[in-house]
Amino acid sequence: MTIRVLIHVQHLLGTGHLQRSALIARALVAEGAAVTLVTGGMPLPGFRIEGARIVQLPPLRATDATFRTLVGSDGRPLDAALEAERRQLVLAAFAESRPQVVVTETYPFGRRALRFELEPLIEAVRAARPRPALVASIRDILVAKPDAAKRHAMIERFEADYDRLLVHADPQLIRLEASLPEAEALADRTRYTGFVAPAAAIPGPGVPAGEVVVSAGGGVVGAGLLRTALEARPLTRYAATPWRLVTGRNLPEDKLAALERLAGDGVAIERFRPDLPALFARAALSISQAGYNTAIELLQARVPMVLVPFAEAAETEQTVRARLLAAAGAAQMVEAAALDAATLAAAIDQARRPPLVAVDLDGARNAAWNILHLATERTP
Repeated sequence: MTIRVLIHVQHLLGTGHLQRSALIARALVAEGAAVTLVTGGMPLPGFRIEGARIVQLPPLRATDATFRTLVGSDGRPLDAALEAERRQLVLAAFAESRPQVVVTETYPFGRRALRFELEPLIEAVRAARPRPALVASIRDILVAKPDAAKRHAMIERFEADYDRLLVHADPQLIRLEASLPEAEALADRTRYTGFVAPAAAIPGPGVPAGEVVVSAGGGVVGAGLLRTALEARPLTRYAATPWRLVTGRNLPEDKLAALERLAGDGVAIERFRPDLPALFARAALSISQAGYNTAIELLQARVPMVLVPFAEAAETEQTVRARLLAAAGAAQMVEAAALDAATLAAAIDQARRPPLVAVDLDGARNAAWNILHLATERTP
């Protein structure tokens, strides 16, 4: 029997949430599931999942790292009409796919701004007969919420309707308690899947080797790191080594031009590399932020790494991840508040190849297995 799964995912600033959900969707398809992926972020060029149905909602993005203001593709703030359009499409996708399992990525542990479409989806799950299983899918670390009342509200929302919490981490390295002190209350419904990673990159003959690779994710918030890396280059033992900056597609043109003026001989600058994991695998050193996907690809490549976590506004996720990886001996870390050329150069010179440790990187397949197991438990 084909098991039907609906996944709801929303990326607002970077693309990591969508990439992680796509890997899980592909693992489900590989196991024979019928997958509907509902995505509400800005469309990615060429994005597809072979064998899955993609439902693209009218897109939303955050205007900045505070996530306080969401706007549509035309730049206008989210309004009641756009909420209604998205809500209708989400509920239509649910009705058409008749899923046995519904997965909400991040919610209810984040994405509260999307309650207008997610709560009606949960109500539809509750009303359906037979009732689908409801799963929350979260990365290793949540954005910290100092307000204990808000944390308890998230937990109560989960406990009211959700059957499973999938944490995409290896608990030997990162546990949910690092960002949610009350995680023990959810232990009976929590499953750690391991980190969700793509298949290990096999560098082709055209992938350059021995470079210092500086990357900035999608590029929305990485300009400062890229500039400081160029300023640090002559201060490091890699001053004569080729450097490559991968800025991300969304770096503004004026900031790209400024980097090109600052770069000297031996520095290549590109907006995008589809083979970035392969580039990591052959790099002499990586300098990057500490987003989930980048950190996992670097762990997979076992490349010496310097992490400079994104920490604007109330963002704590990358800082917690970078500290834990540094404590495990896997990375050098420079706090965003301390970032300057001299500090970054010192960390670069101290970076060494991470120790060979067993890290569970099979999170996509393990997540798929958990989801399918829930469905079979509910099959009469």
